This record gives sequence, structure tokens and C-alpha cells, in this order.
Amino acid sequence: MTEGLNYDEFAAEFAERAADGAYNGLYDRPAVLDVVGDVAGLRVLDLGCGPGLYAAELASSGAAVVGVDESPEMVRLAGHRVPTGRFQVHDLDLPIDWLDDDSFDLAVMALVIHHITNRTLVLEEVHRLLRPGGRLVVSTHHPTSDWFRLGGSYFDVERVEEVWQDKLRVAYWRQPLQATCDEFLEAGFMIERIVEPKPSAELQARFPHEYIKLSNLPGFIVFSLRKAF
Repeated sequence: MTEGLNYDEFAAEFAERAADGAYNGLYDRPAVLDVVGDVAGLRVLDLGCGPGLYAAELASSGAAVVGVDESPEMVRLAGHRVPTGRFQVHDLDLPIDWLDDDSFDLAVMALVIHHITNRTLVLEEVHRLLRPGGRLVVSTHHPTSDWFRLGGSYFDVERVEEVWQDKLRVAYWRQPLQATCDEFLEAGFMIERIVEPKPSAELQARFPHEYIKLSNLPGFIVFSLRKAF
């Protein structure tokens, strides 16, 4: 299961904060969607879809969206937000055996992969589900941000447990950039592009403290991957 996460109790609050918060709404989501590009007419898999914020943008741009999330409440919120989509409760540490091979043009995994213990499995499953030449767009913690905040060696690979927003207990994995890239390559993906997002003018106007911080140290990193074989 996604390590340490139990969003059911806080799903509604998370959805409200993530909709236009500094890190989710104004930093990660615009960066991910920019890397995703034109999705009109594409079949898109949203892995760890949460309350459907990314799915809503994808659907409004013409994609047919299928979303999965471990939290039943998140899936319910996503279905309500994107009535044209298909959303299913699923643990990403398990095979996605209810979806067919070569059935998606694009997959999106936004701020999810660092919570997954069995990353090799989920990446291999996404590879199976993508059509030849299909793309996977992943965003995750920037490894230098984790190192700067947590200390220790930049090359540490370890499970971290924290409490976010004073009540949500979470766990995630920190690891160096090379370890993340190696996982992508071993699963059969080619790395097309790496983006280290810079904060926008809107983020500066609304969240000046976060703007200064993110202007000097990237919080997240976005990968555009292509199914290589």
C-alpha cells in the first residue's frame, strides 16, 4: 500500500487545500500539466488520482480519464468532480490486473511515487498498460529538497515518517536522483525530459514566503518518460 497514508478522514480538507494551495495547486499541477501537453483524444490513466484535481484538468482538455486511488473517499470525490471519468479504488503496490495491456496513451503519477514501496511493480504495470510509444509523466519530491530538509547523506535511501498539517501521518521514501532514474530505466522507460519547476508570478503574489523558498530550492521534480520497448 502507499506508505503510511490514510486520506479518507482528511480527503475533503485535502481537496480544498490542494485545489489552489502553494505546492499542489500553484506549483506542481501547472508544471505537470505543462509537461503533459495536449491530451485531446487521448486515453489517460491517473495513478493516485486523489480528489480528481489533475483528472479534471485532463478531462476538460479532451482526455478520457481513468483514475485509481487507494482511498475510497478520494475516489468518491474524484468521481463527483469528473463525472465523465472512471475511478476505481486500488492499492498501487498490487498489480493493476483489471486493466488491459496497451490500453492507454498516457499515464500521470503526480506526487505519488515516493509513497509507494514497490515502485518496480507499479512502473512495470504502467509500462504494460501503455501503448507502444506511450508516455508516463511523474512528479515527486526533489531529492535535494529532502536532503536539505532532513540532513544526512544525499545518497541515503530510506523510509521517512512524518506528520503533515499537524494531523496527517504519512510515510515516504527519500533517495538520490540516480536511484529514481535507474528505476525508470529498469522498468523499460526512456527519460525524455526532466523539469525542475520554478514558482509562478501568481504563487509570488499569494504565497510570497513559499515563492522565495522555491525560487532558491526546488521542491518537486517532474519527469517525462517514454515507453522504450
